[in-house]
Amino acid sequence: MTRNTLGFPILALALIAVACANPAKDKPKAGAAEPAVLQAALPSTARPIPYAVAPGASKIEFVGSKVTGKHEGAFAQFTGSVDIPGGKLENGRIEIAIDTASLTAEPEKLAGHLKSPDFFDVVQFPKATFVSTAIAPAGTPNAFTITGNLTLHGVTKSITFPANAVLTDKDLKANSEFSINRKDFGLVYPGMPDDLIRDEVLIKLTIAAPKGV
Repeated sequence: MTRNTLGFPILALALIAVACANPAKDKPKAGAAEPAVLQAALPSTARPIPYAVAPGASKIEFVGSKVTGKHEGAFAQFTGSVDIPGGKLENGRIEIAIDTASLTAEPEKLAGHLKSPDFFDVVQFPKATFVSTAIAPAGTPNAFTITGNLTLHGVTKSITFPANAVLTDKDLKANSEFSINRKDFGLVYPGMPDDLIRDEVLIKLTIAAPKGV
């Protein structure tokens, strides 16, 4: 075998390895525990200041993968609020509600399948929600650990994930990337026998929330 003919299979194997990489592999795992009790309002002499999540400037995205590659998706319609007393995010509460039927993905056939009973079953479960139960500083500037109850596909679990957040007099901006195990939420469709779907799903959050009045 010549040098040129030897190089082709090596290149092909390298391309396959890239296509099969798990996008959630090196991301923090949010875990899934029994739902946590919602935190009581923390004592504060200041009234909570509302920050309203702006869908146009915010994104809720996900990346799923299987043996042969990955698929990216997002939710186009969602609402959210962050109530922050005393100007401290760790005293606040986050609430997000997602319209699951607003799921987008390419190609359109994939989006239709993801909306079906095989996956999100958006007719039976039209809403997914997240309500925080604890927000804790993570030891470095603008770093936080957020815990809360995620309700997805009719299943509620407590998850914990890292986030970077900057709070100003005008707005709150935050972002996070972490993975969840879809099977923890009853999303168990395996895929084709020769192209199995991975359990880990990468979640990507970009939140922009202007200050209310």
